[in-house]
Amino acid sequence: MAYDNICKYLAENYPADLVRWLHGIDVTEISVLKTELNTEPIHADSLTLLQTANQILQWEFQTLPASKPSLPLRMLKYWVRLREKYNCPVEQVVIFLKFTTSSKVYTNQLLESNTSHRYRVIRMWEQDPELFLANPALLPFATLAFSESPKQLLEQVAAEVDRIEEPLAFTNISACTQLLAGLRFDQRLITELFPEDVMQESVIYQKIIQKGHKLGLLEGKREGLLEGKREGLLEGKQEEGYSIVIRQLIRRFRSVDDQLQQGIKKLSVAQLEELSEALLDFETITDLTVWLASHQQ
Repeated sequence: MAYDNICKYLAENYPADLVRWLHGIDVTEISVLKTELNTEPIHADSLTLLQTANQILQWEFQTLPASKPSLPLRMLKYWVRLREKYNCPVEQVVIFLKFTTSSKVYTNQLLESNTSHRYRVIRMWEQDPELFLANPALLPFATLAFSESPKQLLEQVAAEVDRIEEPLAFTNISACTQLLAGLRFDQRLITELFPEDVMQESVIYQKIIQKGHKLGLLEGKREGLLEGKREGLLEGKQEEGYSIVIRQLIRRFRSVDDQLQQGIKKLSVAQLEELSEALLDFETITDLTVWLASHQQ
């Protein structure tokens, strides 16, 4: 979803800041590598080469620990491909973004008979927010850090974002912050603290929208070949389709504000059918906001 794109954007545009955070070192020359690893195309979230140290740093951002294949196996596959391609040391870090009680977020190695592979794990909800609050490039991650008063933390983040003077950096960091905050906070609170129009003007937001639109078109073509249309949508009745989607959303998120409901009401029958499938993968109400923005006429 959008969260991977946000983290990739931050890694590609502020690599030195993330290297300082994740590895505790200062670097001056960094090359951001392509994330496709041949021979079979597999993708890692962020691959960064430290030219001065002749070392690969791989950062894998995970919303939740569930993964197919398992995350430990994926990390081993990444390591083998990277070592084979670049023939230099590889340091891997997995960053879990969203709080969970799953024991999988405490796993930092693959153990299979005579095979062992280790990597480092960071759980954002255990991190001290002060590091992120002190660096504009890391402010989006501050929303997910440890706090006994999460609302107060979000207010602090909003205040720090507001202090960014450079217009383009302000726009994009604000957008990234709002979207990552959606993993933890109610959309209404985020809207109260951050200007929504700023997010819509940002480069990263537009990239997410464009990607979502392309995926939506492909999904729409695929759906046209599938049998078993949902009840209501099968008859082509927009009202019934709208009712089904709203019930699904309320059951998943408890409530949907009037503005979002109005946006859903404007969707065509085909779009409602697409949304009824897409919402199964939504993790927060922010995913709905992003999806609707990408499907506006």
